[in-house]
Amino acid sequence: MKKRIALLLFAFLCHGATAQLRMPAIFGDHMVLQQQSTVDVWGWAGPGEEITVFGSWDKELEVKTKALNTGSWKLSLKTPIAGGPYTIAIRGKESLNINDVMIGEVWICSGQSNMSANSGSIDAIKDLPNSTIPGVRLFHVNKSAADDPQVHGEGQWQLCTPETMKSFSAVGYFFGKKLNSDLNVPIGLINVSWGGTPAEVWTPKEKVESDPELKASAEILKEYQGWPKNPGIVYNAMIRPLVPFAIAGAIWYQGEGNTAAPETYQKLMKTMIESWRSDFKKEIPFYYVQIAPFTYGRKYEGALIREQQAKLLSVPKTGMVIISDFVEDIKDIHPKFKKPVGDRLANYALGDTYKRPLPKSAYQSPVYKSMQVEKGKIKISFTYGENGVLSRGGTNQFVIAGQDRKFYPGTAVIEGNTVVVSAKEVKAPVAVRFCWDNSSIPNLFNKEGLPVSCFRTDSWELDMSPEETNK
Repeated sequence: MKKRIALLLFAFLCHGATAQLRMPAIFGDHMVLQQQSTVDVWGWAGPGEEITVFGSWDKELEVKTKALNTGSWKLSLKTPIAGGPYTIAIRGKESLNINDVMIGEVWICSGQSNMSANSGSIDAIKDLPNSTIPGVRLFHVNKSAADDPQVHGEGQWQLCTPETMKSFSAVGYFFGKKLNSDLNVPIGLINVSWGGTPAEVWTPKEKVESDPELKASAEILKEYQGWPKNPGIVYNAMIRPLVPFAIAGAIWYQGEGNTAAPETYQKLMKTMIESWRSDFKKEIPFYYVQIAPFTYGRKYEGALIREQQAKLLSVPKTGMVIISDFVEDIKDIHPKFKKPVGDRLANYALGDTYKRPLPKSAYQSPVYKSMQVEKGKIKISFTYGENGVLSRGGTNQFVIAGQDRKFYPGTAVIEGNTVVVSAKEVKAPVAVRFCWDNSSIPNLFNKEGLPVSCFRTDSWELDMSPEETNK
């Protein structure tokens, strides 16, 4: 018995010695590093221990540092143009090798269930036989929450195969597949998503609680089984361990979880984006999906989130894609088609981040720009509708009102890249709304086929009573 205890103690001590040199979960075999960048590499070792890191893409690349008294260490490596596979060697009193490292473009894929979902995606199931893609690598962060910032994190890099794809974000997969095909470089996708979560949980706690408006909105949120709601707790466990891993940008599909307090969503998202950019030491592009038409519980709460998302475009290097034309069932909060979502996000990245020769109207949906009253009619102009707009199935989704704030169905006439709206009941119009409810599917598009966002020209107080359930 004593001999067995001694052997177990010896094994434990040996394991402790070999485990002294450690790195966060985001560093591992099959990983992708951001190309042509200065990337941070970090980990833990014995206090004061000298650490040397080698990158096989450059025979002369040898960077040294010393671990602090806390045992933590960090250094920076310069990465070349996309390529691989390479090896990263870390040497201290112990040694670590990271194998099959590719250099390319790294994107975070985050949000709630429409980002994390795969099993309900019709096109993901259809594409399963075609999902062995050597140039795409997947890192799935397990769901986790913590009251304090974490450092190690969870997850591991995997090759993109039918087996790994079917449990990965379908939106992220199609986004990465298109980027890999069009850019011809390795793509690393980091899936950091959790169904049902409001944006507060993805934002540092102190950023939310130091702002009276954001704090008040956070207090309205209800907690449901499996859906955390407290500010910062998912950020602490799922985002913070990735910092400051070098990334190209982030894609985001979320908003349904914030319909309880939609009026502050733009401010909340701006706060979150700026926090992430500070963490990752880069003004990362941030492209997001406008939530789809759905029969929410209260009137206008979905429309208000969409309005707030359109306003978020005022933040530099953000972009919004609209996917309302791929909604088949307004009573299903999870649209079944995810390939068009991933493709539209990829097109945005290709045109905006990678400067591919695409006209803006080919990847940016038209959004309301301005209105002008002319002889009892209102002329609406759009951003990114320069080549003209068109209707699929009529233009009867407009309503128009005068000073009495009573809205009537409008007659809409398309004139080039504008829409002129009028109604015989409204002699002196002052406001127009388009698809201004939770579940209407817009039928107005630009010539390139991208749908126009729902909008209103007024800022009048809204009736937020419960929505009728018989639609």
